[in-house]
Amino acid sequence: MATDHIRYDVLARDALRGVLRRVLADAAEHGLPGDHHFFITFASTAEGVKLSPRLLAQYPEEMTVILQHQFWDLVVTEDRFEVGLSFGGVPERLVIPFSAIKSFFDPSVQFGLQFEMGDAEPAAAEGSPAAPSSPASALPAPEKETRDGPEKPTEGAEVVRLDRFRKK
Repeated sequence: MATDHIRYDVLARDALRGVLRRVLADAAEHGLPGDHHFFITFASTAEGVKLSPRLLAQYPEEMTVILQHQFWDLVVTEDRFEVGLSFGGVPERLVIPFSAIKSFFDPSVQFGLQFEMGDAEPAAAEGSPAAPSSPASALPAPEKETRDGPEKPTEGAEVVRLDRFRKK
């Protein structure tokens, strides 16, 4: 197989992260349109992620936040976003680099992206062809959600796992 000197995988990954950047920037400027809301899963210990020690202890590997009704001060820059959320009634400020994001899902339109976590810097040996990788892939549309148990209160943010959306 020929060596990819152009690095299409990196270009595609960056373009898809650009989609996230643009969507979040629009939400920061105009709010969330219609029923749109976002489930964003990220590596909690990735470089540049800023969480309180309390949240890091609770979510030592990955965390999912939902941007829907109760978030504030959403700021989007070229390489990260910052947002205020409430966890158990305690306000928190999160800083999340786009490179730390593992998945993004908007259930209102069944749109999702999943990023490989080895995306930071590919480590292909000099002279050896880079292994083809899928930098991000669209997530399959999940089945309609069913609730098991009482409805959760809408006060504060809810942290959920999106394992059911991941390819196994």
